[in-house]
Amino acid sequence: MTLALSRRPARLALAALLLTAPAGAQALDCSAPQTQTDMTQCAALMYEAADGDLNLAYRLAHDTARQIDAANGAGAPGAETRLRNAQRAWIAFRDLACETESLLAYGGSMQPMLRLSCLERQTRARTEDLRYFGEMN
Repeated sequence: MTLALSRRPARLALAALLLTAPAGAQALDCSAPQTQTDMTQCAALMYEAADGDLNLAYRLAHDTARQIDAANGAGAPGAETRLRNAQRAWIAFRDLACETESLLAYGGSMQPMLRLSCLERQTRARTEDLRYFGEMN
């Protein structure tokens, strides 16, 4: 466990290098990535897009929770607080689940891509849950 934790800063630095394209490099073609680096960069872009969608869905759900709280009055259970707590718990779950899933390729060049792909998949699923709640008003 200590060994894995000591590698984390190095892996984060490597991921940052992989995600920054050098000047003059060819444009990334995510429809047909050719290298593991390309696949990892594409997975990062897909996760980034999914995270943007999640943030929009959370805002919608947050607005709905506030409306519920306003309609139910001060003595009712707080929908806004519960939504925020659920989201925080979900983020912790997602991150740990995806870190675990990435261990299928522990130490290999695929590990970051597996983690990012899992983050995207989990994030898209949570986005649908938040949209469902947010659109119930």
